[in-house]
Amino acid sequence: MAPSLSALLGLGLCLGQVVQSRQVSLPKPSLHALPSSLVPLEKPVTIQCQGPPGVDLYRLEKLRSGKYKDQAVLFIPAMKQSFAGCYRCSYQNGTRWSPPSDRLELVATGVYAKPSLSAQPGPAVSPGGDVTLQCRSQYGFDQFALYKEGDTGPYKGPERWYRADFPIITVTAAHSGIYRCYSFSSQHPYLWSAPSDPLELVVTEFPEASRRLNISFINKGSTTEPSRNITIFPKGSDSPIGLAQQHYTKGNLVRICLGAVILILLVGFLAEDWHSRKKPLLHLVRAVHRPLPPLPQTQKPHSWQDKGQPDGYTHGPQ
Repeated sequence: MAPSLSALLGLGLCLGQVVQSRQVSLPKPSLHALPSSLVPLEKPVTIQCQGPPGVDLYRLEKLRSGKYKDQAVLFIPAMKQSFAGCYRCSYQNGTRWSPPSDRLELVATGVYAKPSLSAQPGPAVSPGGDVTLQCRSQYGFDQFALYKEGDTGPYKGPERWYRADFPIITVTAAHSGIYRCYSFSSQHPYLWSAPSDPLELVVTEFPEASRRLNISFINKGSTTEPSRNITIFPKGSDSPIGLAQQHYTKGNLVRICLGAVILILLVGFLAEDWHSRKKPLLHLVRAVHRPLPPLPQTQKPHSWQDKGQPDGYTHGPQ
């Protein structure tokens, strides 16, 4: 009997674990606000909870309020400050409840006056450069948020009174876009100011219209020449910038060819002058280094027929 009881106990524990695992295997739902979770006052918004097919019951609740509704969709025709807050939802299948969804922060905007947004050193940035977006408010807010059109949510800045800096390091083409910032108080985190005027950040790069070549000449003697940026436009460009670049390139080619011709002529003149001076110099050198004949002896003068030959030189019979 003891082995049978042990086997039954083990089987019961296994079944209990399987049942428990099945009970917690429900996927959590998702919660969204349409068209956005940043809602201006008096504007409509829809909060929707989405779970798997065949859900028996949805429950949508507002945290810290003790209020909930057993429905998947909450439509707010006109946004009020009282609707701002943190929401979450869950669903029920049979006797089992799903895990709660991620929290949704529903923010009411336009409660306070708008701040100002600027870019330092400027809104036009080269790829790889740095830029800082500065949000400033005339009121003593300690919280700021930066929002880019098309992104899912805002970027919240550090706690600082009246202003906040949002540095963007190593700018790429993905950072291009329209930005706005908001200011609010940490005591009321879901009541924000009106958005600032839009600021467009432009990355000064020609996508697929030009290629930028960075050529750095480095000398081993610890002398460095700064990099040169050469912009190459595609052939057949009809834009004013492309035409101006083509004329500028043709002018450079004409100047280069003219300079090359002048340089060749100068080299030819110098070579001819050097060659003409070289011949007398060689003759002069040869005359200087030519060995002198020995002096004639006084005892035996030579006749004109000897032609100045040195002593010891014998003629044939005459």
